Amino acid sequence: MASEKREAPRRPAIKVDGMAEAANGTSTGPVRVDSWIWSVRLTKTRSQAGTACRAGHVQVNGERVKAAHQVKVGDEVRLRMDGRERIVKVVTLLRKRVGAPVAVEAYIDKSPPPPARTDALAAGVRDRGLGRPTKRDRREMERLRGLSESRRSAG
Repeated sequence: MASEKREAPRRPAIKVDGMAEAANGTSTGPVRVDSWIWSVRLTKTRSQAGTACRAGHVQVNGERVKAAHQVKVGDEVRLRMDGRERIVKVVTLLRKRVGAPVAVEAYIDKSPPPPARTDALAAGVRDRGLGRPTKRDRREMERLRGLSESRRSAG
């Protein structure tokens, strides 16, 4: 019997930090919220995800959370970034960053549609070389942007 070699049992998952993880990056245990936000491509970098958590722009189930908060399947994650709020429901836990087609399957997007681009931005653009705007020009630009009433009441 000593000469018999035993085969090691096949393991479909790899142990990472004591949690089972499949080869495609999905995890069976809880995952940090900053890591998950980055993995599903809601932020471009992991540090952006951590910064958003520290700034209070990330909520899980309605509560502001720190970057180390563990997300579970079924949690609702809200992320405020670039003037837009993303609301997603966790379907799959991902620990590693994956391709965009796989990442989209990891959550259900409940976000409101992005705001329509308005022509208000173009109204404030002046031709190059005209110099500093006059008081009349400035008031006209503020009127086009909708700032005139708020300025008058503040000052």
